Amino acid sequence: MTRPIPLTRALISVSDKTGLVEFAQSLAARGVELLSTGGTAKTLREAGLSVRDVADVTGFPEMMDGRVKTLHPKVHGGLLALRDNQEHLAAMEAHQIEAIDLLVVNLYPFEETVAKGADYADCIENIDIGGPAMIRAAAKNHSFVATVVDVEDYDAVLAELDANDGATSYPFRQRLAQIAYARTAAYDAAVSTWMAGAIGEEAPRRRAFAGQLAQTLRYGENPHQQAAFYLDGTNRPGVATAKQLQGKELSYNNINDTDAAFELVSEFGTEKPAVAIIKHANPCGVATGETVIEAYKRAFDCDRTSAFGGIIALNQTLDAATAEEITKIFSEVIIAPAVDEAAKEVIAKKKNVRLLETGGLPDTTAPITTYRQVAGGFLVQDKDNGVITLDDLKVVTERQPSEQELKDLLFAWKVAKHVKSNAIIYVKDGATVGVGAGQMSRVDSTRIAARKAEDMMDACGLAETPTKESVVASDAFFPFADGLITAAEAGATAIIQPGGSMRDQEVIDAANERGLAMVFTGMRHFRH
Repeated sequence: MTRPIPLTRALISVSDKTGLVEFAQSLAARGVELLSTGGTAKTLREAGLSVRDVADVTGFPEMMDGRVKTLHPKVHGGLLALRDNQEHLAAMEAHQIEAIDLLVVNLYPFEETVAKGADYADCIENIDIGGPAMIRAAAKNHSFVATVVDVEDYDAVLAELDANDGATSYPFRQRLAQIAYARTAAYDAAVSTWMAGAIGEEAPRRRAFAGQLAQTLRYGENPHQQAAFYLDGTNRPGVATAKQLQGKELSYNNINDTDAAFELVSEFGTEKPAVAIIKHANPCGVATGETVIEAYKRAFDCDRTSAFGGIIALNQTLDAATAEEITKIFSEVIIAPAVDEAAKEVIAKKKNVRLLETGGLPDTTAPITTYRQVAGGFLVQDKDNGVITLDDLKVVTERQPSEQELKDLLFAWKVAKHVKSNAIIYVKDGATVGVGAGQMSRVDSTRIAARKAEDMMDACGLAETPTKESVVASDAFFPFADGLITAAEAGATAIIQPGGSMRDQEVIDAANERGLAMVFTGMRHFRH
């Protein structure tokens, strides 16, 4: 049945009462009979509306603490009956089942309950049963029934009724049905994912993913690709939850790179100012400093060429002096936990710069599950939140690293986690001075990082390469000594790497021959 269906009766049962009274008043003004349950019925009556209790329709009271109230043939028959099927109509008449033309349900706040850290029993109690059952029934019968699961669709329903003389059109009901099924799917995904974690099921037989549309993007990585941005509801501080203070709409690549930048700079906490500059999801400069502006300048000096059009991430408040310095070149996005008013005024002069304020830093050690699609399936893993401390380091060379080298080695190791493999990072005095990323050969990454550092000699007015007396981090072991030898030739004095190669001794011997200090972490940071 594809004809418009006049709306004469609506069943409303909602947890989120936002806009409820105004919506119900508008329906009643159009002559729609209202059926309802429990707290929803109470709210509507208090607003002066006439409401029939579902219990009066079914002949059964709500029972078992509200667990059983709508699971009844007089409810589901009213939602599922095919109004052009004579047998269905006869059954409705025989059993006094009244047709329901509109179902308005939003579900128990399960996701919110989990987010608040509720215990197991409370989470279980907030799993809705009757709501999803009704939604699925109504959505299946969208030939005759309109299904509303989101508050933001209330106005659309009223506009539809006005446009169709109090009826809903088939295309409109189809769209609402799709939204309804997506909502129950997301709800069940949230329940199953939570339960897997609660019972320690690391690799459940079936895994469901869900998200809520944040924005439709102009295009994806390239203009011929369609794209959209969805939220997963975890509220992790970052690009997904940030407030955009100015600038054009974020693109697909902006979102991806901004996430990479903010996750990296968050590794340094808030104890000391830190800045990361990202280009194509790889850092082209990361540094700490006594002030935010000092950290920015030192990060910028790592690769001034690549920094143009990059993403700037700060771990502390963006101030006016730093904003003035940043805006000397073009940046796509600036993201920080906070932005002071003077800095906002500075950035406002650059209307195309996107400015984001997150309100805080994410916990980089918190367990998170990541997903990546491959042909025919998904790869699922824990986010790489591995942390190495001084106590974890194993010195494998004759020379012990100095105190400053150790500080720089740990700094470089934090950065290495966020550089595409094969990753090589040169660091000196708390700032990257050369980054080699994404090469098929580790020695090539070592050479590229060193060459980039040499390129900055003239730009920064230096008398010698910045890699002289630097330290080097390698995200995975050196399979041969050639990468370490290249780093030593560039002036590096200490190395941090996971170890574990069949040729570890060869690499250790090469370090000893050149007077380098080297530490093993026992942990690698591949990033593909």
